Amino acid sequence: MKLGTLKEGGRDGTLIVVARDLSCAVRATGIADTLQRALEDWSNVAPRLNALSDALHEFRADGVFALDFAALASPLPRAYEFVDGSAYLPHVERVRRARGAEVPESFYVDPLMYQAVSAGFYGPRDPVRVPDEAYGIDLEAEVVIVTDDVPMAATPEQAAGHIQLVGLVNDVSLRNLIPNELAKGFGFLQSKPRSALSPVFVTPDELGPAWIDSKVHRPLTTHINGEWFGAPEAGVDMQFSFAELVAHAAKTRPLSAGTIVGSGTVANEDTSLGASCFAEKRTVETLEHGKPLTPFMKYGDTVRIEMFDAAGASIFGAIEQRIEKP
Repeated sequence: MKLGTLKEGGRDGTLIVVARDLSCAVRATGIADTLQRALEDWSNVAPRLNALSDALHEFRADGVFALDFAALASPLPRAYEFVDGSAYLPHVERVRRARGAEVPESFYVDPLMYQAVSAGFYGPRDPVRVPDEAYGIDLEAEVVIVTDDVPMAATPEQAAGHIQLVGLVNDVSLRNLIPNELAKGFGFLQSKPRSALSPVFVTPDELGPAWIDSKVHRPLTTHINGEWFGAPEAGVDMQFSFAELVAHAAKTRPLSAGTIVGSGTVANEDTSLGASCFAEKRTVETLEHGKPLTPFMKYGDTVRIEMFDAAGASIFGAIEQRIEKP
């Protein structure tokens, strides 16, 4: 099934069940007011949401309405936790090579991960507001998963059973603020503002054969100002599966229902497939030409992030945003 959230009913919005073709939806009235509440009682609520999804597709549901993407909040307008990994090592390797640094051996066995902003997410059609273009505005096109309650020290095999939803994120980064922050040795803060989630999240079974070994095996397509920017394959060159990322996050603490776990910027060894962020593109340019040629994003620029199934249909809907000054 596919789930979304309307911008109504308070900060956490109103949960809706969405048609597979993203054409229409129905409110989950009487089942769960919000997606967060559904995830907190997933074993009981999910079968009822599935039944409503079946009714929607069999034209038996009451209150069906046409889906307006502008009316959607992120499926989780806010979350208790958002932890973002960096599972695509070609991206890590290139970035470090561009500055003459080696990739530590530990990176191949121990995932990189940081605690990201989760108190609020942009809706999939909301503008990205940044105070100053000089901050180095960048997108990061990623896949995310959402868990139910995950016990502390869960193994990857156990963690796989706690992955309940899959979606996309535009993980906004302010590249020119990152070096000084990391130099302090205490991680990201100002350089990682709010992100945007895809219009809908889907259960893994909606992905069919594209969901294998806790990875999504489809290209992730990005357009900037209407022009193709990249479509790397999300299932290739992913060093750590989502099950491994969840287990890593839960090593010393349980994860609350509604925890979002990001894949990190999707990147492949094959650079002909393009990039999922400007930092990646600029790094490839530096390695090839000795310096970056492409500037970061400016006010008025637009980004569109989307994933399609084998038949060419949009799976999650598109994150489509414009960069604006507050």
